[in-house]
Amino acid sequence: MTGHKDNPSQPPQEETPPPVGPKMQIIKGIAVSPGIAIGHVALLGDDHRRLPRRPIADGAVAGEQKKLDDAIEASIEELTSVHVRAKQEMGDEAAKIFLFHAGMLKDKSLIVPMRKMIEVERVGAEYAVSHVLGQLADKFRSAPDSVFTTKVNDIDDLASRLLNHLLGRAESRMAKLPIGSILLARDLTPSQAASFDRKRVIGFATDLGGRTGHTAIVARALSIPAVVGCRQLTAAATDGSSIILDGDRGIIILNPDAERLDEYHGLIKQRATFQLSLGELRDLPSVTTDGERVELVGNIEFADEAQHVLDLGGEGVGLYRTEFLYLTNKHEPTEEDQYKSYVRCVEIMKGRPLTIRTMDLGADKYTQERAETPERNPFLGCRSIRYCLKNQPMFKRQLRALLRASAKGPMKIMFPLITSTGEFRQAKYIVNDVMEDLDEEGIKFDRNLKVGMMVEVPSAALMADTFAREVDFFSIGTNDLVQYTLAVDRTNESIASMYNPAHPAVIRLIRDVVRAARRHDTPVSCCGESAGDPEYALLLIGLGLRTLSVSAGSIPQLKRLIRSVSLKQCEQIARQALSFDSETQVSSYLRDRARKIVPDLFDGRTGE
Repeated sequence: MTGHKDNPSQPPQEETPPPVGPKMQIIKGIAVSPGIAIGHVALLGDDHRRLPRRPIADGAVAGEQKKLDDAIEASIEELTSVHVRAKQEMGDEAAKIFLFHAGMLKDKSLIVPMRKMIEVERVGAEYAVSHVLGQLADKFRSAPDSVFTTKVNDIDDLASRLLNHLLGRAESRMAKLPIGSILLARDLTPSQAASFDRKRVIGFATDLGGRTGHTAIVARALSIPAVVGCRQLTAAATDGSSIILDGDRGIIILNPDAERLDEYHGLIKQRATFQLSLGELRDLPSVTTDGERVELVGNIEFADEAQHVLDLGGEGVGLYRTEFLYLTNKHEPTEEDQYKSYVRCVEIMKGRPLTIRTMDLGADKYTQERAETPERNPFLGCRSIRYCLKNQPMFKRQLRALLRASAKGPMKIMFPLITSTGEFRQAKYIVNDVMEDLDEEGIKFDRNLKVGMMVEVPSAALMADTFAREVDFFSIGTNDLVQYTLAVDRTNESIASMYNPAHPAVIRLIRDVVRAARRHDTPVSCCGESAGDPEYALLLIGLGLRTLSVSAGSIPQLKRLIRSVSLKQCEQIARQALSFDSETQVSSYLRDRARKIVPDLFDGRTGE
């Protein structure tokens, strides 16, 4: 057998390189709910900008074209109905825009390219719509004449309308998600997060949002891994691609390679073993090594979560956020709806501590969408107790439900975002007024019901001495206290790094509130989300807090921490933290001390 030599007269044959898969991408966000999920991307968004190029079989062309025709016909019918309503509400001239949109959907120069793309390139109808209308919008957008650029919104509106008919609106799409979906969206409402099918959705991440936003709070309540504030995540992701969501560190890995997948599968096993060890602490007391008791209670959004708190070793409920009764419904819950929820919680508690906060509404979509004139800055507007005092019939309905439920078992109520003694006194007066009404109707309630307040703004913290003479108890809400002390919007991902509960100003305010409470023998707790962080909990205990109210999932690890540290150590940590002049120093110090005291609460991974 002779060897083969290349023919020098012919160019060497180049080997075809193997196909290159999608490149792995690591995107950093804000960790808001712990846990690791490995699954597939399910993009949810009303803009439909990142639709996958879905290939179709030759025999499916006619079916996809019919889908397109049906979507066009449905959109035209919808626009015709909208036009009729708009004429009545806006007048003939303004309503013509909807007739213009309907006319565009009858224009063959717009529709034929979509049908042709389905036939020639063998792609799904939704991709054809997105591609053809996207190209047209780009042409208008790049035109120098403003007459053209103003038409971009019209094109985008048509694309959105057609795609809603082809793909289904957000709510219906969520109901059809495949098992093992990790949901990616620009933003999610609390009601969307609360309605997840947990058999299908194993985690979620959003471009917008902050650690203490309502959607993040719901994620923690449901114990579903979540990362928010990822900025351009939805623009980088492709529907159906593989993804790792690390809710412990706030990291999203798109198209992970085999090595990264192996690493995270190992971490999931490691985490499961650790959670089993934490479960052994459930019935053990929450006391420090030198015998100081620290009460661990839970924050809940829905009545049935109270049982989860107890199952994880919590001693009661320190914060029942009742606004979720409103935020997860399209209409205001009735007095009876609320009464049933409160009684359900009382029954689950069976005499254990239960603190219910009156509705904290006003800085949310629920109230802003219903306002005649939405506020420019709702976080500094008519929210929380201000909203309640301005909407007294609504407030009284809630108080009636709360007072009626108090006849079924012990509970306390507290008012959110109190900024002045006048607000607290007015709210307390309304409680007494409702009590008198119930008395006249012969309806039972707890006449010795304890009434307290949240300390969430600097004015309340600075006047803690005065408030301590009037309230039955304090609950420090670090979520808003940090926001208002540092002037950092806690839902704004672009300044998320500036939102830091370890800021020296925040720590000193907490210290002063605890001191004022002790002077007047007023019970005080902390119910902010940061209380669930092991390193921050050390500081809070050192500052004198003996009740921490946290999300249910944080209770086991906090109990491990408390049973591993002495009060003397915590007080030394607090003294040292108070000596620093920057939040960076405080955060680094607290993290270092916590890792040394309870190393098994940290898995040792480093940041990307």
